[in-house]
Amino acid sequence: MAASTSLDPGLRSLRARVAAFARAAQYDGRDVTAKARATFLASFLQRVDADQPGLPEAERQRRAHALRKAHFSRMAFESAKARRGHSPAHTQAPRDAAFGSVTVTIAEAADAR
Repeated sequence: MAASTSLDPGLRSLRARVAAFARAAQYDGRDVTAKARATFLASFLQRVDADQPGLPEAERQRRAHALRKAHFSRMAFESAKARRGHSPAHTQAPRDAAFGSVTVTIAEAADAR
């Protein structure tokens, strides 16, 4: 593995992409990640059971589903906040100003004829 430390980040990324595609060609991704997904989904049931043990199965499933939706909604919210904070939109000049002297009004274009 000593050779891998000599690769720049771009080459390491390409090598990892090749490995990922080679693995995808041999195995179904759903099969490879099945145990991890099951463990992740079970964690929501564990949280429900920790908060209120002894609930009927249908209620446990309903609450676990709600916790899962809350989890992914929270991630989407944080992602949107991060994108908005890094967006250059609030620092860019207005669109017309970006074209400088090329921007002309309709009246100016008519006068040029």
